[in-house]
Amino acid sequence: MTTERRPFAVYVITKHGIQIAIKLLESLSGADLYVSEKLRALVPGGTASHPLPLPMGPCLTETFTAYDCHVFIISVGAVVRMIAPLMKNKKIDPAVICLDDDARFSICVLSGHVGRGNAFTTRVAEVLGAQPVITTASDVRGTLTVDILGRNLGWQLDDPDRNVTRGCAAVVNAAPVAFVQESGEPDWWPLDKPLPEGVTYMTSLEQADPRQFEMLLVATDRDFHETHPIHWETAVIYRPKSLILGLGCDKGTAPDLVERGVIMLLAKHRLSPKSVKVVATIDKKKDEPAFLALAERFHWPIQTFPAEDLDVVPGIENPSEAVKRFVGSRGVAEPAALLGAGTPTLLVPKQTYTEPNAGRSMTLAVARIPFHKRMTEANV
Repeated sequence: MTTERRPFAVYVITKHGIQIAIKLLESLSGADLYVSEKLRALVPGGTASHPLPLPMGPCLTETFTAYDCHVFIISVGAVVRMIAPLMKNKKIDPAVICLDDDARFSICVLSGHVGRGNAFTTRVAEVLGAQPVITTASDVRGTLTVDILGRNLGWQLDDPDRNVTRGCAAVVNAAPVAFVQESGEPDWWPLDKPLPEGVTYMTSLEQADPRQFEMLLVATDRDFHETHPIHWETAVIYRPKSLILGLGCDKGTAPDLVERGVIMLLAKHRLSPKSVKVVATIDKKKDEPAFLALAERFHWPIQTFPAEDLDVVPGIENPSEAVKRFVGSRGVAEPAALLGAGTPTLLVPKQTYTEPNAGRSMTLAVARIPFHKRMTEANV
């Protein structure tokens, strides 16, 4: 079971560092203070602190994975030597920041992007009036941060180990890169800011000729591995939360049947489960065990609608009077998907899934949340 990390740990081994740390604790919610044992008596009354035995190695072994960000009011060289044995990889390593003893510089040492170290560094610098020191090329050059693009919007890298390093290098070096957006929010880059040098914006893979670009950055909810194999080879793929799953089922349908049905039907229509935002259904199904299990398994929220709202949704492709007699609406999966996505058009009309001898079945429909195309210099 994964333990949730606390936000900040602040480490102090000098008298001047205590005053700096106190100022940080006043502004950084949830920060814990670690002070060398001989200096704890200098910590103002009412300020909680933890003992920091020296050498610090054993303590850091315990705390390193317990916090999102470690702030050391200690020299960079000393910190690097202490944390080196504790580092695993950039996917899980916490952010590490160093401050000098006069709080003139806030220096990002580790996990600038994935671990949010650059953002933490800037935040600490603002609290102290210090100069932030950030050395990651994309931040320094003010270009796309390929490995965390869209993260604040809920986007997810399809495969963090595939093509990301190549994509980062291409963007930083201003090589020809296509950003292909088929779904997701338009403000993955500031709407009032020109795209970085070398980046061309498109809204369909069909527009992108892979021979003209070193890399493709693709925001999509569809699996194009087999349909566009050449594009796939040089693509970094982002999964925006753009799909609404409309679901219905017979009462008491087995949870594992519903899960298999959802995964198989999404795969059949080449859609990524990573792009599912919400499971939508009729309010009569809000406590359906299979739907609750599915939501917990994939961390998909459930959104429900009353029958009278579903019954009048435009765009239902497979209305059923039999369904209406049972639940009060001409459909469940289709209108729930449409209403949840705020669109009159289904991406996948109602599909039915069952298994031999199950005695129960489920229905699924999918709608895509509409997105607004970015206005760039090329299409203004």
